[in-house]
Amino acid sequence: MDRFEYIEARLFDGENYLKRDKNVKIYDGDDKTQFIDGEVLLTTHRLLWGKPGDIPKGLVCLSLHLYYVFCLEEESGGVFGLGGPKRIIMHLGPALPGKRPGPAVVSPFHYVKLSFKDGVDTAFYKALSDAVAAKAWERQTPIDTPRTATSPTTASRPTVTAVNSKIRSGIVGIERSIEEQHRATDQSISVAFQDLTKLMEKAKEMVSLSKNISTKIREKQGDISEDDTVRFKSYLMSLGIDDPVTRDAFRSDSEYYLGLAQQVSDMMVAVLLECGGIMSLADVWCRVNRARGLELVSPEDLLNACKLLRTVDAPMSLRKFPSGACVLQLNSNRDEEIAKSTSDMIQENGYLTPEKLSQIANVSVLLARERLFTTERLGLACRDESIEGLAFYPNRFLLEA
Repeated sequence: MDRFEYIEARLFDGENYLKRDKNVKIYDGDDKTQFIDGEVLLTTHRLLWGKPGDIPKGLVCLSLHLYYVFCLEEESGGVFGLGGPKRIIMHLGPALPGKRPGPAVVSPFHYVKLSFKDGVDTAFYKALSDAVAAKAWERQTPIDTPRTATSPTTASRPTVTAVNSKIRSGIVGIERSIEEQHRATDQSISVAFQDLTKLMEKAKEMVSLSKNISTKIREKQGDISEDDTVRFKSYLMSLGIDDPVTRDAFRSDSEYYLGLAQQVSDMMVAVLLECGGIMSLADVWCRVNRARGLELVSPEDLLNACKLLRTVDAPMSLRKFPSGACVLQLNSNRDEEIAKSTSDMIQENGYLTPEKLSQIANVSVLLARERLFTTERLGLACRDESIEGLAFYPNRFLLEA
């Protein structure tokens, strides 16, 4: 931005209007600036930028002489460069002495970007390229005097030879900077590949360990109890899924959801057994994505897959409580059994709050709250709501009856 000047929006002698565009933002290199949503006007000699309506009124605006520009390119917008070009990158020579004041005294960048809200106009980009290539300022001296003012002497502005010399020195500096960046990038890549080699060696150990555990579980070699089997399956789940289901492997969303449902069923059995047969869908989503590694699944996809668990004959199903909370629950977990065990805990402790049951049963507060409400619906507990909070007590009516 140190090449820009503040100047009245008037044309110089011999300067002609070429093109205009709106909703333009200026970047100093890759850094954002305060100059956004402005109007840009291209002439044979300069690029003017101002707020909408300022340039036609001749008010003070930003001005960039085109003799600073030695290279133009378009930068595509969107993810991975997809979509049409959104910005024009102008590579600039160094600021010349005697330049009028501007928005910056010095800048670490040798380029600026013009960002267009509605995309780069092909006609505008061509007009800018043609103006830079035409070098109209070399055919007339001086170039920076408004038509209403008196022309200064030729010595008041740098000659074309001096400008070109400055630009060439700027190009050499840019080339050196690019070479240093390439050298640093090569070094970073070398370090990354060293780390990748170590990671691959570690991965081989993990794969070998998982195969050994799978073999022991399948053949039940040695003295492996059922508890050990559940623990080993939990270890395998922590190591991750070696072949996660992905959308691009199926022809339709319905097939993808069925495949994902089967995989969720296979990996969540051991996890649900460990946590009492029930888990909130948010916790299930975290467990599944932790096992999938980089192949993450969205909450919406997981929800659609869980709705199909009954279709794939999974030992678990999706359940939605009256409060709206969604959980994954083993089919063997019956409400009557859960209510009975919860009722026993209430009698042992005198009363229970969701927070206290969460600590005793080692479940989340949300699940503890739903367990207590289920126990109440089946008549095995009575609820008491007061300013002190929510608490559940034994149903004395059943005991006295």
